[in-house]
Amino acid sequence: MPRVPVYNPEGQQIDEIELKEEVFGVPLNEALLHQAVVRDMANARRGTASTKERGEVAGGGKKPWRQKGTGRARAGTIRSPLWRHGGIVFGPKPRDYSQAMPKKMRRAALKSALSARVADGDFIVVDGLRFEAPKTKAMAQVLRNLKVEDSALIVTAGDDRIIHRSARNLAGVLPIKAQELSVYRLLAFDKLVFTRDAVQKIEEVLAG
Repeated sequence: MPRVPVYNPEGQQIDEIELKEEVFGVPLNEALLHQAVVRDMANARRGTASTKERGEVAGGGKKPWRQKGTGRARAGTIRSPLWRHGGIVFGPKPRDYSQAMPKKMRRAALKSALSARVADGDFIVVDGLRFEAPKTKAMAQVLRNLKVEDSALIVTAGDDRIIHRSARNLAGVLPIKAQELSVYRLLAFDKLVFTRDAVQKIEEVLAG
C-alpha cells in the first residue's frame, strides 16, 4: 500500500497514512487518461457560438439595383454571403460538445490519475486546515509551509466556504470539493493538496 506523510498547516509532518491500493496504487493507463481529459475539456465547452445564414440576416427584401445597364455585377439581395454584413456560409451554430463516458471508465481514470500523482510525489495530505475567517494571506502562508511553489489544487471533503474563500484569489490555486474531482484537474496542477477528510471521502467513493 502507498504511504504518504501527513502535515499540519505549519508544514511539519505529524503522521503517516496508508492509502488504499485499489484507489492510489493502480497501474498507469495513458490511453484512458487521454480519453478522460478530452472528455473533460469537451464538456467544459459552452457551444454557444452562432452566426446568421442569409435567410436570417435583416434586410435584403429589395433588389439593390436593376439587373442591367449599371455596369456592375447583377445582385439580388444584400444578404448574399458575397456581401459585407451578408449571411455566413457554413458558420458555427449552437451545439452540444459533451461526450459520454461509462461510469466504470471514469472511476478507473480517476484512480489512474491519483495513483500517478502519488507515485510522482505531488500528493500532499494536510490535517487541521481550518481558519476562523476567510484569509487569503493565511492560506498563502500554509502553501509556503507545504513547499507549494507553483500551482495547486486544494481538495476538501465538503463545501468548506472559509477554505474556498481563502484560496480562490490566489493565482494558480483552485479550491474544490472532493465530488468535483476530474482527471483534467488532477493533471493540470503541479501539486495536489488534500485534507485528510478528503482522502477518506475519495477512498469511500472509489474503493467501492
